[in-house]
Amino acid sequence: MNFLRNTFAVLAGLFVSGLIITLGVRINPAWISYDQWAPFENWGRLLRTVKDKDYFFVALLVSSGIGATVGGVVTALLVKYAKVAYAILIGFILLFLAMMDIIIFPFHPTFYKILIFVIFFPFAWLGGKIVEVVYERRRNRKA
Repeated sequence: MNFLRNTFAVLAGLFVSGLIITLGVRINPAWISYDQWAPFENWGRLLRTVKDKDYFFVALLVSSGIGATVGGVVTALLVKYAKVAYAILIGFILLFLAMMDIIIFPFHPTFYKILIFVIFFPFAWLGGKIVEVVYERRRNRKA
């Protein structure tokens, strides 16, 4: 039963992270210039033709940090044991997906390629740590 619960927690954390990152990219309507939903075809075109490229990637990094933190919190809230470890797993999965994005679509600036290593893993760890600290304080108050 724990396996299903942990799998659901990781998938929920990834879904929340992806939703926040997607909403962060959509902050400026000028960046998204397509109507139909075809993520891979449109993402490559978007990376090549985005106006204010630096602002777009800064918004992407900020939303990635917030998404990794909230995804780590959601995952840590749903798992029963090893809360920080599962939150870190969210960070690793998001980092892997970001690296695949960089490999498949080579239109990212250098600062983005470097900073994703600093963003995903530590911010997901922070999300798990927040939940761990809150649970620890709650346990100490009851004792």
